[in-house]
Amino acid sequence: MMWLTGEYPRATDTFIQREVAALRALGVTVETASVRRTDPSHHVGPEQRAEAAATFHLLETALHPWRMTCAKLSALRHPHRFARALALAWRTAPKGLRGRIYNLVYFGEALVLAHRMKARGITHLHNHIAKSSGTVAMLAAEIADLPHSFTLHGPDIFFAPEHWALGEKIARASFVACISDFARSQAMLFSDPAHWHKLHVVHCGVDPALYAKARSTPDDRLLFVGRLSAVKGVAVLLHALAQARKTRPALGLDLIGDGEARGALEALARDLGLADAVRFHGYQAQAEVARMLKETGVLVLPSFAEGVPVVLMEAMATARPVIATRVGGVAELVEDERSGLLVPPGAEAPLAEAIAALAGDATRRAQMGAQGRAMVIAQFDVEREAGRMLTLLRHGSGGPIRPEPAA
Repeated sequence: MMWLTGEYPRATDTFIQREVAALRALGVTVETASVRRTDPSHHVGPEQRAEAAATFHLLETALHPWRMTCAKLSALRHPHRFARALALAWRTAPKGLRGRIYNLVYFGEALVLAHRMKARGITHLHNHIAKSSGTVAMLAAEIADLPHSFTLHGPDIFFAPEHWALGEKIARASFVACISDFARSQAMLFSDPAHWHKLHVVHCGVDPALYAKARSTPDDRLLFVGRLSAVKGVAVLLHALAQARKTRPALGLDLIGDGEARGALEALARDLGLADAVRFHGYQAQAEVARMLKETGVLVLPSFAEGVPVVLMEAMATARPVIATRVGGVAELVEDERSGLLVPPGAEAPLAEAIAALAGDATRRAQMGAQGRAMVIAQFDVEREAGRMLTLLRHGSGGPIRPEPAA
């Protein structure tokens, strides 16, 4: 099997790495490919460094003249497949000259991936994050005459499904692993009903043992884990924290992650008088994230858009309550008032109220934490989800594979 995504491994996409490891533990030979080489800042632990060293990188291979020539010559041994893939790249390109150029670049990357798969004896190609790397996967499968599938995350692809030819990708895939019912419903919206039988719910997962239940529950320590980008709503969180500190001045916030908004967020924290209450830690290894989860009281994720955030699973596996916005598939994981609190996206006052309410109630936090851990064990264990993926890889699309209901 070949697993492809745009950048692998990334500190923000540890769920892909977990899935690969779980499939390998089930006896599946999984090789990894990445369109681009990830920045070393994402290699925050020995697992990421090992995966980075073993991953095949498409773009830099395509830019090597001799390797690109070998890939073209290999593909041209089957001129009809070559021509069909090139026509597919042209037909599914986004509108305008720029879109055509990008799809021709993806076609070049697909040539080197197809050549790699043939050389390595790959029999199935699977893609994560079905935007540009999904286009490469679709074209490479056509060139190599191999079955392919992909995991549909969202939510950003749902903002421009025609741009990314989502309907065409679903039509050509042997199956689509949707990370939530929400993602599956969006796939149904943008695809022909004749292909709905290919759409299966396969969750991203975590290893509950790694996030063993923690006993202490600090009152006033909050944690955010994720990219520091606009979509995560961290600016709203900082304003809400400033508001909540009017009644609970000891409240503090740790942020794990990095991104283009970090500088602006650090400046906002200073402007709000939170310089001593907010700590920016950058990317951290999985073991360090697990440790900090044990030492926090509540995980807060104020995103404007999400799929089903794995960081919420990690917090819940640690028996920590969560505060999250009611967007995307979040409500499929977090039960409001049972394993956490759900608030409207972009609303500072409800978020501040939720923070203050949980910070001052250790008993409630403990009850929510226990409910959350039970939910993750029942429905989001990575070994179980990898088993569902393996069933699809072996048997194809025979109707929706659905998680068992929570105990």
